[in-house]
Amino acid sequence: MEKLFIKLKAAVERMQLFLLSEPGSNINTSKKINHSPSKKSAIICGSDFYYNLAYMKQSDTVRTLIWLTLFSIAMAYLESAVVVYLRAIMYPGGFDFPLAPMSPDIALTEIFREAATIIMLLGAGYMGGRYFTVRFAWFLYCFAIWDIFYYVFLKILVGWPASLMTWDILFLIPVTWTGPVIAPVIVSLTMILLAMIIVFYDRQDATVRISGREWMLLIAGAFIVFLSFVWDYSAFMLRHYPIGEIFSVPDKNTLFNLSLQYVPVHFPWILFMAGEMVILLAVGLLFRRYYRRGR
Repeated sequence: MEKLFIKLKAAVERMQLFLLSEPGSNINTSKKINHSPSKKSAIICGSDFYYNLAYMKQSDTVRTLIWLTLFSIAMAYLESAVVVYLRAIMYPGGFDFPLAPMSPDIALTEIFREAATIIMLLGAGYMGGRYFTVRFAWFLYCFAIWDIFYYVFLKILVGWPASLMTWDILFLIPVTWTGPVIAPVIVSLTMILLAMIIVFYDRQDATVRISGREWMLLIAGAFIVFLSFVWDYSAFMLRHYPIGEIFSVPDKNTLFNLSLQYVPVHFPWILFMAGEMVILLAVGLLFRRYYRRGR
């Protein structure tokens, strides 16, 4: 970063020498030029402007990183506190599968709470960036920090999860996601990696764009990871109702009550890791492209 400032300062000084020289004269940048006080003031002001502009971008990025980190950690505590209250009421003996009976209204409230959480994280990401790619990066970063510290606070408050291999319900939208705790943590670390690459090169004064090929890989990898999280639950439901009958069940409470009987059996690690590798390939391509530009 110091090299960038040195180059910027040198470019500003060369431009000032050009503007302050007599028309048609040969400019010798190694020669000292005596300027009037007003011209010297112009040089100092111009140099300070460009130099401070570069430093402002650095400090803005650091401030954004600090405040979004604090925001995400605070949200994680809020989320874990809600879960502590719910588990104290519904699982006095400790959380485990199958799920405790609950009314459809409570389940619907939980779904909307999850949606509200995502909207808040999207809002934080939007306010943190100047254009779409950086806003996307800050959203990923906020989501990942929130997810990781959610488990950290649950461990501190109630001693759960017992290990990183403990199963958890991750999301209810659009269907139930389940998996060992370590799986979403791995995804969160990958999200942080991608976010920091984008933020780093944006900070280097590059307008970061994700290419079409990289978007395709990111979306394909994310979809494969999503399938790994819903695989076991979907298999359980399909054992009771073929896919053609699920949407035609007359009483939807039947499906809801069936879902409360679900107990995780198998997590498709091969499918999950395949999705992760596709995402990491996209991240690697993005990094290589901007790394080569900066050399």
